[in-house]
Amino acid sequence: MNARKQRRLMFALAVVFAGAGGAALVVNALKDNVLYFYSPSDLQVRRVPTGVAFRIGGLVQKGSVKRGPGAEVHFLVTDGRAAVPVAFTGVLPDLFREGQGVVASGTLEQGGTFSASEVLAKHDERYMPPEVVDALKRAGRWKEGGT
Repeated sequence: MNARKQRRLMFALAVVFAGAGGAALVVNALKDNVLYFYSPSDLQVRRVPTGVAFRIGGLVQKGSVKRGPGAEVHFLVTDGRAAVPVAFTGVLPDLFREGQGVVASGTLEQGGTFSASEVLAKHDERYMPPEVVDALKRAGRWKEGGT
Protein backbone atom coordinates (compact mmCIF):
# COMPACT_ATOMS: atom_id res chain seq x y z
CA MET A 1 0.00 0.00 0.00
CA ASN A 2 1.48 3.32 -1.02
CA ALA A 3 1.57 6.40 1.23
CA ARG A 4 -1.37 8.14 -0.48
CA LYS A 5 -3.73 5.19 0.04
CA GLN A 6 -2.57 4.85 3.62
CA ARG A 7 -3.37 8.54 4.33
CA ARG A 8 -6.85 8.13 2.81
CA LEU A 9 -7.48 5.04 4.94
CA MET A 10 -6.36 6.85 8.10
CA PHE A 11 -8.57 9.83 7.23
CA ALA A 12 -11.58 7.55 6.65
CA LEU A 13 -10.97 5.76 9.97
CA ALA A 14 -10.66 9.09 11.78
CA VAL A 15 -13.99 10.26 10.30
CA VAL A 16 -15.70 7.00 11.33
CA PHE A 17 -14.36 7.19 14.90
CA ALA A 18 -15.25 10.89 15.21
CA GLY A 19 -18.79 10.16 13.99
CA ALA A 20 -19.17 7.27 16.44
CA GLY A 21 -17.87 9.43 19.27
CA GLY A 22 -20.26 12.25 18.37
CA ALA A 23 -23.21 9.84 18.22
CA ALA A 24 -22.26 8.41 21.63
CA LEU A 25 -22.14 11.92 23.10
CA VAL A 26 -25.60 12.78 21.68
CA VAL A 27 -27.18 9.55 22.97
CA ASN A 28 -25.60 10.09 26.40
CA ALA A 29 -26.82 13.71 26.53
CA LEU A 30 -30.40 12.75 25.64
CA LYS A 31 -30.73 9.90 28.17
CA ASP A 32 -34.29 10.03 29.54
CA ASN A 33 -35.30 13.15 27.59
CA VAL A 34 -36.20 11.00 24.60
CA LEU A 35 -39.49 10.10 26.31
CA TYR A 36 -42.36 12.38 25.46
CA PHE A 37 -43.70 12.32 29.02
CA TYR A 38 -43.63 10.41 32.30
CA SER A 39 -46.77 8.80 33.68
CA PRO A 40 -47.61 9.17 37.40
CA SER A 41 -46.49 5.54 37.93
CA ASP A 42 -43.16 6.33 36.26
CA LEU A 43 -42.63 9.17 38.74
CA GLN A 44 -43.01 6.74 41.64
CA VAL A 45 -40.26 4.54 40.20
CA ARG A 46 -37.96 7.32 38.96
CA ARG A 47 -37.14 10.03 41.42
CA VAL A 48 -37.00 13.22 39.38
CA PRO A 49 -35.19 15.97 41.32
CA THR A 50 -37.10 19.15 42.13
CA GLY A 51 -36.58 21.99 39.68
CA VAL A 52 -35.82 19.73 36.68
CA ALA A 53 -38.14 20.45 33.73
CA PHE A 54 -40.01 17.47 32.25
CA ARG A 55 -43.47 16.46 31.04
CA ILE A 56 -46.13 14.42 32.81
CA GLY A 57 -49.04 12.79 31.04
CA GLY A 58 -52.18 10.89 31.88
CA LEU A 59 -55.88 11.47 32.47
CA VAL A 60 -57.40 14.27 34.53
CA GLN A 61 -58.90 12.43 37.49
CA LYS A 62 -62.67 12.84 37.75
CA GLY A 63 -63.72 15.17 40.56
CA SER A 64 -60.20 16.56 41.06
CA VAL A 65 -60.39 19.91 39.23
CA LYS A 66 -60.40 22.81 41.70
CA ARG A 67 -60.31 26.40 40.51
CA GLY A 68 -58.50 28.92 42.67
CA PRO A 69 -58.26 32.70 42.61
CA GLY A 70 -57.69 34.22 39.19
CA ALA A 71 -56.56 31.68 36.61
CA GLU A 72 -55.21 29.19 39.16
CA VAL A 73 -56.25 25.55 38.68
CA HIS A 74 -55.38 22.43 40.69
CA PHE A 75 -56.10 18.89 39.47
CA LEU A 76 -54.78 15.34 39.63
CA VAL A 77 -53.19 13.52 36.70
CA THR A 78 -53.63 9.75 36.94
CA ASP A 79 -52.77 6.66 34.95
CA GLY A 80 -55.09 4.41 36.93
CA ARG A 81 -52.42 3.22 39.35
CA ALA A 82 -50.99 6.49 40.70
CA ALA A 83 -51.94 10.16 40.74
CA VAL A 84 -49.87 13.35 40.83
CA PRO A 85 -51.25 16.72 41.97
CA VAL A 86 -50.77 19.48 39.38
CA ALA A 87 -50.91 23.24 39.92
CA PHE A 88 -51.31 25.51 36.89
CA THR A 89 -51.88 29.22 36.49
CA GLY A 90 -53.09 30.32 33.09
CA VAL A 91 -55.65 29.61 30.41
CA LEU A 92 -56.46 25.95 29.95
CA PRO A 93 -57.05 24.51 26.46
CA ASP A 94 -60.64 24.07 25.26
CA LEU A 95 -60.37 20.26 25.29
CA PHE A 96 -59.34 20.21 28.98
CA ARG A 97 -61.90 18.37 31.15
CA GLU A 98 -62.11 15.60 33.71
CA GLY A 99 -61.44 12.16 32.30
CA GLN A 100 -59.59 13.65 29.31
CA GLY A 101 -55.93 13.05 28.49
CA VAL A 102 -53.40 15.79 29.23
CA VAL A 103 -49.68 16.38 28.92
CA ALA A 104 -48.24 19.09 31.18
CA SER A 105 -44.76 20.65 31.05
CA GLY A 106 -43.17 21.94 34.23
CA THR A 107 -41.22 20.97 37.33
CA LEU A 108 -41.79 18.92 40.47
CA GLU A 109 -42.00 20.95 43.68
CA GLN A 110 -40.77 19.99 47.16
CA GLY A 111 -44.13 18.65 48.38
CA GLY A 112 -44.63 16.41 45.33
CA THR A 113 -46.90 18.81 43.43
CA PHE A 114 -46.15 19.24 39.75
CA SER A 115 -46.00 22.96 38.91
CA ALA A 116 -47.10 23.16 35.27
CA SER A 117 -46.04 25.98 32.99
CA GLU A 118 -48.03 24.58 30.05
CA VAL A 119 -50.97 22.16 29.80
CA LEU A 120 -51.89 20.42 26.54
CA ALA A 121 -55.15 18.50 26.21
CA LYS A 122 -55.04 15.33 24.19
CA HIS A 123 -57.71 14.19 21.77
CA ASP A 124 -59.93 11.18 22.29
CA GLU A 125 -57.96 8.35 23.91
CA ARG A 126 -59.53 5.80 21.56
CA TYR A 127 -57.88 7.27 18.47
CA MET A 128 -55.05 5.22 16.98
CA PRO A 129 -53.03 6.02 13.88
CA PRO A 130 -53.71 3.63 10.98
CA GLU A 131 -50.14 2.26 11.17
CA VAL A 132 -50.70 1.17 14.79
CA VAL A 133 -54.05 -0.42 13.92
CA ASP A 134 -52.40 -2.36 11.07
CA ALA A 135 -49.60 -3.54 13.37
CA LEU A 136 -52.11 -4.69 16.00
CA LYS A 137 -54.12 -6.52 13.36
CA ARG A 138 -51.01 -8.31 12.10
CA ALA A 139 -50.15 -9.31 15.68
CA GLY A 140 -53.72 -10.59 16.22
CA ARG A 141 -54.32 -8.16 19.11
CA TRP A 142 -56.84 -5.84 17.44
CA LYS A 143 -60.48 -6.05 18.51
CA GLU A 144 -63.01 -4.46 16.19
CA GLY A 145 -64.65 -1.49 17.85
CA GLY A 146 -61.46 0.29 18.77
CA THR A 147 -59.25 -1.33 21.42
